[in-house]
Amino acid sequence: MSCELLTVPEAMAILKVSRWTLYNLIRSSEITSVLVGERCRRIPASALDAYVTRLCEEAA
Repeated sequence: MSCELLTVPEAMAILKVSRWTLYNLIRSSEITSVLVGERCRRIPASALDAYVTRLCEEAA
């Protein structure tokens, strides 16, 4: 099974949001993330896809 994990700066660039906004989305569980080791936060690309899909569905 393969799952692309993005760094925080990569996810920020894809969503075009600030670090503060991305971490708030993670804290509020709107976007899921994982810790690799003790300090490396990674965001599954599928989590960004799911978030954008939800936003589009809510806007419709």
